[in-house]
Amino acid sequence: MKFGKIDVNLEGEKLDKDHWELPEVKIEWAERCDSSDKTLIRTGGTSWRIKSWRGGVYPIKDPMRTWANHYGKRFGNIEFNATHYRIYSPEKMAEWASEMPADFVFCPKFPAIITHYRRFNNCEGPTDDFIKGILALGDKLGPVFLQLPPHYAPKHSEKLIKYLKNWPKEIKMAVEFRHPDWFKGGEEAEIVWKLLSQKGIGAVISDTVGRPDALHMRLTAPFLLVRFGGYDGHESDEKRLIVWCTLMKKLMAAGTPLYSFDLLVHTTDSKFTPGTCSKFEAMIKKIS
Repeated sequence: MKFGKIDVNLEGEKLDKDHWELPEVKIEWAERCDSSDKTLIRTGGTSWRIKSWRGGVYPIKDPMRTWANHYGKRFGNIEFNATHYRIYSPEKMAEWASEMPADFVFCPKFPAIITHYRRFNNCEGPTDDFIKGILALGDKLGPVFLQLPPHYAPKHSEKLIKYLKNWPKEIKMAVEFRHPDWFKGGEEAEIVWKLLSQKGIGAVISDTVGRPDALHMRLTAPFLLVRFGGYDGHESDEKRLIVWCTLMKKLMAAGTPLYSFDLLVHTTDSKFTPGTCSKFEAMIKKIS
């Protein structure tokens, strides 16, 4: 995840804090949400095609065709970036789903043809094809997320608003804002934020040191999708994970009805992703 990443060699001082904090949580979803079930907490990475995981996540002699199955046994979710570059057939999506355990979920990323190239213009066909594909994941379909281009500001949101209004409510979706103006509280931005809460659409939270404004903590839907930018084993990674764990403990103690919390971990070449997930999972077990 290049968005918000810093060069540790040049800006490492930004990581050297004694104490990390999250902004105050703002629960903004409009509809009443009752959940007597325990919040599902899942962690995962961005791909299963990681060669450096041989001998760790993957048995060293197992061929690549088995890696999806091994990935599913180790992680609870995946930021499914493949769908950003290509719209896959229902048959292919069902095939991938069959490789995974019953409690695993895919978090598909919206196709770039919709978000980056057509920018929500004349997208009925690609959208229908995308929906057909992801529905073939069945119970393994987690929240999908729509990543806006870095330069997509609130002033451009007319087509986005129309698109969000037509999105089927039964498919959980979250929007990832990147342009700084989305977090400044302007009128055009707030129109979209209000629409998210009315539609039960989430807002992706990006925890990356280089963009503290994207750590907005506005919960517009009763599920949470966090893209966690790790700094490759730096001690600040663990400190930040503790902060998220503490937040989940607080929300659960308060009875906040969150259906799920998906931590999607980004590290350089995914090398540190398994270890980062393991640390968070160990922390969560202590509060469960």
